[in-house]
Amino acid sequence: MFYRTADPLPLPRDPFTAIVSPRPIAWITTRGADGRMNLAPYSFFNAVAYTPPQVVVSSVGDKPDRMQGKDTLSHILETGSFCINIAGYEDREALNQSSANYGADVDEAALLGLATAECQVIDCPRLAQAPAALECRLTQIVPLDGAANRLVIARVEAVHLRDDCLQDGRFDVTRYRPLTRLGYSDFGAVDQVFRMKRPQV
Repeated sequence: MFYRTADPLPLPRDPFTAIVSPRPIAWITTRGADGRMNLAPYSFFNAVAYTPPQVVVSSVGDKPDRMQGKDTLSHILETGSFCINIAGYEDREALNQSSANYGADVDEAALLGLATAECQVIDCPRLAQAPAALECRLTQIVPLDGAANRLVIARVEAVHLRDDCLQDGRFDVTRYRPLTRLGYSDFGAVDQVFRMKRPQV
């Protein structure tokens, strides 16, 4: 099969996110200028540089109760900081529930009974039991083609690792089985890891 993305879709559902998968999920906590907290998952997310460590998150869509973007983007624009929490398989139900379109005044972490703790470098909460959390400071927001598509670029200022996920000095993802986003309504979890050394030429 071949089709141009500008033409009518020849399939019942768009396969784009199933093709570009698995994708890591940024479970983002923010605090707005008014002190309200927000928690939401973003699957257009990845690491893009080592030194300094940097990440990107794409925000798509708007909310009627926000001037620009959704609650997460609004908070980031207001404060310049956010925390990316990494979710494991045990977090799947809470992560999915936090994706609902709650009002701007709803604290999803409190609603779902998820404990939070303060970040150390930025003024933002994090999920206390997350296997890992990245304290991030906004560096720029890039408008993308399409309505309400924006790329958030940030520098990672600090890292939290849950002690039970460390094994012989390595962060062992099999200890918590990171959630990944696939296409449609599908998710995955990393259950198997293998190593291959980069070849020398």
